[in-house]
Amino acid sequence: MRSTIRVNLKSYLEHGFPQVWLISPLIGVLVGIAAILFREGIGLIQLLWLGTRSEHVVTAAAGVSPWVILLAPAVGGLLVGLLLKYLQPMQRTYSVADVIEARAKAGDGLPFWSGLSSALITMISLGSGGSAGREGPMVHLGATLGALFTNFTSLPASSRRLLLACGVASAVSGSFNAPIAGLLFAHEVILGHYALSAIAPVAIASAMGAILSRLWFGDVAAFVIPAHQVTSYWEFPAFALLGLTCAAVAILFQCSLIGTDWLARHVPLPTWLRPAVGGLMVGAIALFFPEIIGVGYETTDAALRNQLSLQLMLVLLAVKTAATAITLASRFGGGIFSPALYLGAMAGGAFGLIAAAAFPELASSEGLYSILGMGGVAAAVLGAPISTTVIVFELTGGYALSLALLLTVSFAVGLTHALLGKSYFHWQLEIRGLSLAAGSHLYLRDQVKVRDFMDPLPEGQENASFDPAKDGLYLQEGDTLTKALRSFDESGEASLPVVHAKDPTRVVGHARHVRSLRFFNRALIDESTEAHY
Repeated sequence: MRSTIRVNLKSYLEHGFPQVWLISPLIGVLVGIAAILFREGIGLIQLLWLGTRSEHVVTAAAGVSPWVILLAPAVGGLLVGLLLKYLQPMQRTYSVADVIEARAKAGDGLPFWSGLSSALITMISLGSGGSAGREGPMVHLGATLGALFTNFTSLPASSRRLLLACGVASAVSGSFNAPIAGLLFAHEVILGHYALSAIAPVAIASAMGAILSRLWFGDVAAFVIPAHQVTSYWEFPAFALLGLTCAAVAILFQCSLIGTDWLARHVPLPTWLRPAVGGLMVGAIALFFPEIIGVGYETTDAALRNQLSLQLMLVLLAVKTAATAITLASRFGGGIFSPALYLGAMAGGAFGLIAAAAFPELASSEGLYSILGMGGVAAAVLGAPISTTVIVFELTGGYALSLALLLTVSFAVGLTHALLGKSYFHWQLEIRGLSLAAGSHLYLRDQVKVRDFMDPLPEGQENASFDPAKDGLYLQEGDTLTKALRSFDESGEASLPVVHAKDPTRVVGHARHVRSLRFFNRALIDESTEAHY
């Protein structure tokens, strides 16, 4: 027993888990405070033109001049454009996809000051009427604050990733008042595993975010809805069919986002002007449908309360998709989670009304179908069925609907994955040339260079000559591990010369096939160990 304890304790210390345990509550508190400031900042900007800091933007818009509704998103967009041009390094705000990329880099790639400026730009974007969500940008801010602690520690890569996950968990927990969902989201979407060693620190950070949120905003669910119950078990085929409907909505939503972004990139407009033009378009839509302004919680809540007509929900499905696609393609800051919940509520509510008309004696209320639709569309878009299901439970308090929700989510995620093969976040990354859906080891394979594992020439042989035309296949110092493995396979050689990047006639070392494979296998083993420790 003493030997077992000694071995386990040594491994525990080598991974830096005591430091992670000490840092995780600090991250939870810091991110929890940031989540409060972020939400309040959006409300303050919204107050300037709508006269309210609350989520009831549709009600507030009814008492505001149409000119204000039209121009406020454009004015906000102009300010966003100027900040993007002169303040933001990549001339765009950051999102969950950037956090997933940083996870593959063991915490690198989340600069502190540009992360803060991205959050500021997103506050202006959503506060001025941009049709997007606040949760994705908050996830990035949480991860940025978590990554800040990696600069002051010498932790291994696995523990640095844990600090990112702690920030993400607290961000989701503080934004939604959903601590269990925060824990699961960090594991499912960011870490990509449920290793036992990772659960405790991430759970602590998530709990701290929820505590601060409840102290400030109160211990209430985001949507306080009347009680719903399943009328009959004969409805379960309808729940499965709703899942397929949610998959169709999720696929169309993602295609709209990607397609509109592609189109916007081909429109010759300067960066600083893009958000203003997009804001004017969003304002024009809001003149007729103010329900698309901001995160849309008031309208989502109305669908859950059976307060929207079938015609309005079908129309809002189309205009909210268009408004969100325009908002994000115009480089406003914002996320997709709230819009996905919104579209799911509209799709589910409309489905419920149609089902009630077809089978009046069996169908439950459209509010129940709206709850199920929220889970189905959001889970399919995010590629996170478990955490999304729990988020919907915690947002609505609807645990009694667990069987129906799980069925809807399963069919929605299954069909979406069958057709698209990836979540929206991984779709974004692949557009940037990064393929992480199958694991971060593939990203590593493209990031590791030949110089990292080659054998340099001994002293006195540095100027060895090489004739590329006569001496056959070779590698350069800056070639990737992927190219090296492919070159070994094509040539059948056990070793290849490595030439200088600027002078292909000068050999600087040799790369061995065995060593390159050992390097790649080590990455595979490390990732597997991290996911199961």
